[in-house]
Amino acid sequence: MTAEAYAGQAALSADGTEVTVQVRLSGRLEPVDGRYHWAGRIAPQEQVTRLFASGVRSARLRIAGGDPVPVRLSEVDPWGAVRVTGVSPPPWPVEAE
Repeated sequence: MTAEAYAGQAALSADGTEVTVQVRLSGRLEPVDGRYHWAGRIAPQEQVTRLFASGVRSARLRIAGGDPVPVRLSEVDPWGAVRVTGVSPPPWPVEAE
C-alpha cells in the first residue's frame, strides 16, 4: 500500500445493502482544485452489477475499518468490473514514510 494506490478488500454500501468487494484504486492530488482524486475498479461481482443496473450511482466505500467515504459508480467494463471515482483523502490506509 502506498499513498498512491491500494488493492484489496473493501465494503461497498448502497441502497441498504453492504457488499464485500475486491478493489484496485489509485489517486493523486489535483493541483487545480487542491483535492485528492482517486478512482479504480471493483472486481466483477454479481451484487454490484445488479446495483449498478438498477440505477445506483452513489455509494459509500469503507476500507480496513476506516471511515466510509462517498464513491460514484460510473460504468461497467466489458469484463464486468465497475468503475468507481471519489474525491477525499485516500480511503485506504497509508503507511508513514
